Amino acid sequence: MSATEGAPLAGKVVFISGGSRGIGKAIALKAAADGAKVVIAAKTVDPHPKLPGTIHETAEEVRAAGGEALPVQMDIRDDDLVDAAVARAVEEFGAIDCLVNNASAINLTPVSATPMKRVDLMFDVNVRGTYTLTRAAAPAMKAGGHIVNLSPPLSLNPVWFARHTAYTISKYGMSMCVLGMAEEFRSSGIAVNALWPRTVIDTEALRMIPGVDRRATRQPKIMADAWHALVQQDPGAVTGQFLLDEEILARVGVTDLDVYASDPQVPPMPDLFVDGPGSLFDQG
Repeated sequence: MSATEGAPLAGKVVFISGGSRGIGKAIALKAAADGAKVVIAAKTVDPHPKLPGTIHETAEEVRAAGGEALPVQMDIRDDDLVDAAVARAVEEFGAIDCLVNNASAINLTPVSATPMKRVDLMFDVNVRGTYTLTRAAAPAMKAGGHIVNLSPPLSLNPVWFARHTAYTISKYGMSMCVLGMAEEFRSSGIAVNALWPRTVIDTEALRMIPGVDRRATRQPKIMADAWHALVQQDPGAVTGQFLLDEEILARVGVTDLDVYASDPQVPPMPDLFVDGPGSLFDQG
């Protein structure tokens, strides 16, 4: 009996957008540890001067962790490339069991300081990218499948709009996709949920934001573990929900979160869109 035989995701096909680094990569490696077949769909083929990680490097790590890997170059802003990536995944693995809409663009600036090219990028990658990839992948999914958008709980609290209106709208667009798609795909037995971190996660993108105290964060592994717990839920019972990583982990009995701390001596800060004082992005 192999080390992964009988694992929850053994043999399952997991398609991840933006899977070459950060949370997407952590999810890829978590799936690989179960013996999953992982499609790493992202733009980065050659090393980036500032952001580490390529689809091929992640694919090598997935294989080393016990999974199968299919690296696919994909610009989520290009519908033809999205369709081609999904077709390649189906050609290689036959179907898609889990879709992770992870690709995201961030720009935390107010209206007066956000050029339209940045607005367009966030809208194209975040909300439109989520929509077009789900559109393309859904026909390859069967009953029991899971779609997970890495997007926040919806809130009309103006503090989340005041300093970065465009980013907030784009991320909430991903969350609104959850509402509509969960109902659309309910009869097909496919769950659609949102997953978001309660605290700031130490990713490569975060490191590009000036003044961040990386000690007051958690590692991407907490989101990977939360995702792993989420896609084991009954898709008929858990769909159309907005879940924080801590909440879904608590459902499966994981309450000791110190293991995820970047620095156990420094409490992690609440993330964006999570109400409460003390956030790195505290608007209070």
